[in-house]
Amino acid sequence: MSEPARVSVTYENHIAHVRLTRSDKVNAVDQAMIDAVIAAGNEVAESDARVCVISGDGKGFCAGIDIAGLGAMIGKDPNDLLMPRTHGNGTTNQWQEVAMVWTRCPMPVIAAIHGVCYGAGLQLALGADIRIAGPDAKLAVMEMKWGIVPDMGGMVLLPRLVRSDVLRRLTYTADPVPAQQAEAWGLVTEIADDPLAAAMSLAETLALKSPSALRAAKALIGYAEANGPDAVLLEESRVQAELIGKPDQMEVVAATFQKRAPVFK
Repeated sequence: MSEPARVSVTYENHIAHVRLTRSDKVNAVDQAMIDAVIAAGNEVAESDARVCVISGDGKGFCAGIDIAGLGAMIGKDPNDLLMPRTHGNGTTNQWQEVAMVWTRCPMPVIAAIHGVCYGAGLQLALGADIRIAGPDAKLAVMEMKWGIVPDMGGMVLLPRLVRSDVLRRLTYTADPVPAQQAEAWGLVTEIADDPLAAAMSLAETLALKSPSALRAAKALIGYAEANGPDAVLLEESRVQAELIGKPDQMEVVAATFQKRAPVFK
């Protein structure tokens, strides 16, 4: 008998909904989950979805790595496991790709977080553009508990969100942080009583925007985070010229201006 699927992907109204479905294990990440999350990210990236929402079934978003599943690593050379760049066009290993695949999705990605969001689960959520957490959510950079360091993209993604001292506290202590503190520190974007409903509502709003402009904006923000001012100024001009040069986009601009024109009279 085959194991149940670890992830489901559905599409409705231009929104891709990626659900972690290992609820009996609080969506803990084992090898099957790694493979399924990466496959889902690649599938969504190739789709015509305008927005993606990631959520977890059951009582928590993701409890982190399934420690029972790490037994297969015992006795193996960690360099052989971790150092090969097997994913992301030669930039990541499979563990890092769980988070980084979402940064490369061309459309905005929203994570809806409830319950625990620990270790691998937190780094997965960090790969999203926006994180909406429930009041019950608890987030943790959990790796220090096991005597290791964050190694699933956290050291790329966390410094973009939090101050250096906060990053160090989270990493050194492995302490779970309640949603309110996570929001104050920049780990989550906002708190909502029903994070999935709030994420879907935001996704519906974004799905009404220009798909090409949304994708261009995400790519430009990523470029801005990785490059200096002069390069960014040139890139934003290039992207804007490309967008405005599209006939369909010019129609959108003209229609929007026409609606607002009386304001300027």
